[in-house]
Amino acid sequence: MNTQQTLDKLIQLRLHGMARRYKTILDLPVHQLPDLHSFVAMLTENEEQYRDDHRNERMLKKSRLRHDAVPEDIHCSTERGLTRDQLVMLMEGTYIKKGCNILITGLTGVGKSHLACALGRQAISLGYGTLFLSFNRLFEDLGAARLDGTYRKYMNRLAKTPVLILDDFGLKTLDAESALALKDVLDDRYRKGTVIITSQLPTDKWYELFKEPLHADSVMDRLTAKAHQITLTGKSRRRD
Repeated sequence: MNTQQTLDKLIQLRLHGMARRYKTILDLPVHQLPDLHSFVAMLTENEEQYRDDHRNERMLKKSRLRHDAVPEDIHCSTERGLTRDQLVMLMEGTYIKKGCNILITGLTGVGKSHLACALGRQAISLGYGTLFLSFNRLFEDLGAARLDGTYRKYMNRLAKTPVLILDDFGLKTLDAESALALKDVLDDRYRKGTVIITSQLPTDKWYELFKEPLHADSVMDRLTAKAHQITLTGKSRRRD
């Protein structure tokens, strides 16, 4: 088997990372060719990197993240309500393993959704599936799923998503049906998955969003029992 046949066979076997590195090595001068051990190591490492990158691309596309945010872009300061040490701790992803939630509050424009998306992107890089939804979109999807008979299938999809980002909580009050649906979502994920919520309202005002106090207590207990709470402050970053 000559080099071109080997290259073709790697592509046929879908070892695209190996194929790319093999082709690069073939173009090297003879005196720069690696030894056998280094050659195999290079092919293996390149294939692993290719698969990681490909997986991340797929997961990013499925996540529907609203902002193309990365951790390096997050502004941290004590005055803003988020320190560098806090961000580093969150980026390690331990909170996901423990099934802890993150509640991000602050006035409009301070960067809540941006931070949530940066956390989502980091979660994906750590191998955790992520989904971004506005609360309005969540309830629209749940309503449509009830009508077409796919409610349980949709709920199972949410339950199997390690990191669920729900944006803009508190834009409207929740009726009994919406409150119970939210409780179902949280029940399915309790201690098994992470919910990241953004809201313009402080958490002590969230109770007022529920028409029934019993529903408020039920949802809030599940949200706050194991949660990191971040309150972002400062001027709107949309004016920068």
